[in-house]
Amino acid sequence: MTAPTTVATDVVLKLTNVHSYYGAIHALRGIDIEVPRGEIVTLIGANGAGKTTTLRTISGLLHPREGSVEFNGQDISRVPAHELVVKGIGHAPEGRRIFSRLTIYENLLMGGFTRSKDENTEQVERVYELFPRLRERHAQKGGTLSGGEQQMLAIGRALMTRPDVLLLDEPSLGLAPILVQQIFGIIREINASGMTILLVEQNALQALSVANRGYVLQTGEVVLSGSSRDLRENEMVRKAYLGED
Repeated sequence: MTAPTTVATDVVLKLTNVHSYYGAIHALRGIDIEVPRGEIVTLIGANGAGKTTTLRTISGLLHPREGSVEFNGQDISRVPAHELVVKGIGHAPEGRRIFSRLTIYENLLMGGFTRSKDENTEQVERVYELFPRLRERHAQKGGTLSGGEQQMLAIGRALMTRPDVLLLDEPSLGLAPILVQQIFGIIREINASGMTILLVEQNALQALSVANRGYVLQTGEVVLSGSSRDLRENEMVRKAYLGED
């Protein structure tokens, strides 16, 4: 599978010397990351490497103690999470975290709380075009959906804000291989519409197949970065993350 051609464009997200903590635990240790507009950038690494922490730091769920996070040229390091949603950062978190007692349609409306009724009507239709299964089951409670359907709903809910950049945390986690292919196909489709995506994914082969570029994290540090093609050909990445000898 061939990765997309890298696009030369401006930077939407920029992390500079970011240090984030959970209490006394030093989770991110001075990372530098750039996400160009219109691209898919992926973060790969083992559990505990700092991938989810990076997304939480960007979306305002965690604020860095040192360094800066810039979004469209503006420092957002101390901006509350709900304000960042309005500014244009959408986040589909690890574990989906949908509202299990609400229907698919109600979950989507919760995602569009910053938008007008007319905007939500239009965006719900867009989400249903991407995920026909959600349209078929729009009145079904979120908690009764399969894992794949819940992942579709989590991504759809994040898209309801009409974000400038979409943060996806482990979208393939726990899914059957056929559903993984479907989810990544939809990620490509979302990106083809112009959406910038920062993707966290343990399935490094899948991630590098759709991304323009990537960063390898180990224990809270960026140890390698480059185009997806270069990372796929890197010996350390092939042995540690692609399952090759």
